[in-house]
Amino acid sequence: MQATDMFTSVIDAHLQSVAQADPLFAATLTKPNKNIKDCCTYILNEVKKSGRNGFADEEIFGMAVHYYDEDDIQPGAAVKAQVVVNHRIEGTKQKMEKAIEARKHSPEVKKAPKKPASVDKDLVNQISLF
Repeated sequence: MQATDMFTSVIDAHLQSVAQADPLFAATLTKPNKNIKDCCTYILNEVKKSGRNGFADEEIFGMAVHYYDEDDIQPGAAVKAQVVVNHRIEGTKQKMEKAIEARKHSPEVKKAPKKPASVDKDLVNQISLF
């Protein structure tokens, strides 16, 4: 399973902001043997190895930077996992609409089943005072 679009977007946005602040990392970010998909796979594999369920943002972002810094890191096999993202990406209206649309079509998003309209049994057995 691949990382969710939102997870990938948050990691990518962080890496882009680091690259803007650090010209040396900007060059590192353009390595031909590195990409955001493999970066997210690497992070998910590291999280799985740890056996923990929750991480600070800095830990996850640190893993992303580490993946790009080291040339010999392999992302590993795809990991089947659910990722909860507690960030919001600020961007253009088109990017936000695209992310929302992708989320709607994601197999991970399941709509709650609709309850059939039924009459409350307690109301049926009550006597009306009027």
